Amino acid sequence: MNIPHHPVASAEQWLAQRKALLAREKELTHLKDQVARERRALPWVRIDKHYVFDTPSGPRTLAELFEGRRQLVVQHFMYTPGAEQGCKSCSYMADHTDGALAHLAQRDTTVVAVSRAPLAELERMRKRMGWRFAWVSSGESDFNYDFHVSFTPQELAGGTVYYNYVQQPFPHPDAPGVSVFYKDDTGQVYLTYSTYGRGVEVMMHTYNFLDLTPLGRNEDGLSYTMEWVRHHDRYETAPVAASCCAAGA
Repeated sequence: MNIPHHPVASAEQWLAQRKALLAREKELTHLKDQVARERRALPWVRIDKHYVFDTPSGPRTLAELFEGRRQLVVQHFMYTPGAEQGCKSCSYMADHTDGALAHLAQRDTTVVAVSRAPLAELERMRKRMGWRFAWVSSGESDFNYDFHVSFTPQELAGGTVYYNYVQQPFPHPDAPGVSVFYKDDTGQVYLTYSTYGRGVEVMMHTYNFLDLTPLGRNEDGLSYTMEWVRHHDRYETAPVAASCCAAGA
């Protein structure tokens, strides 16, 4: 993608338009702060169902996934049993997790990815991708189905599934999402928030960088927005535009 006819202005003209945009950015920041307050004010749902996950340390309950902290963020990672590998878009999401783990721990928060695939397959892919975050299997429980990120053959055959809070067509047996839980001093676990669809972009920090650039996400014309994404060990060498300032020019 090229931008051959983009407006060019003097520094003074640029500054005037930049300040106007800054006002809009501040509006957006304040709106995001307000939405975050409303998110925190949502009522909680008590989790009474007994979920058990297969982990490298053996079977663990949902409460045990908190690792002694009060807050748990779950990435619902699309990895269907029998698939060759986990979803590339979910992998793109997960690539942003490791750097945040130490900081989140300081704010009483644990992150874990949950998938239906067997633990051995999750561990194989985690080693391949170089990830450090916890990744556990929910394959022996109803967890994915109860949180509407996996669908039965009967649901898929019906043409629509319940995803992102509506009935809609969905082409896969698993879907992405993020769920947040809180554990009180008695050990009781509550669901506080879940988001799906484009809501999972909260984990995709690369998009925040791209949204600052002239080319943006550069996804127009693709058959679907994340068509360009690959597992990070499957990208070809990124092309470099020719430049008079390139080495050897």
